[in-house]
Amino acid sequence: MLLITCPWCGPRDETEFRYGGEANRIPPAPDAAISDEEWADYLYMRSNPKGWHLERWCHDAGCRRWFNVLRHTVSHRIAGSFRYGETPPDPADAPDRPAGGGGER
Repeated sequence: MLLITCPWCGPRDETEFRYGGEANRIPPAPDAAISDEEWADYLYMRSNPKGWHLERWCHDAGCRRWFNVLRHTVSHRIAGSFRYGETPPDPADAPDRPAGGGGER
């Protein structure tokens, strides 16, 4: 179980949140002339890294706000969470254990 820190509400159990995908994806402009292939690439292709990854999360069972999390996809360590427009945390500052304090999944 992950322990995710909402920037507004503090640390909460992962069951209170909804995953929103990669944090750094920017949609094409509404008036952009892009091909079907480029549109499909935006909709369906993800980087799926092994390591540190910027993610969007929504605190559904709390303040219902969206924010970003820097999470390691293998160990599930969370370096920190931050509001849009803020600087991401440094992974070197992440705890040496998974976010929930338990063993790896």
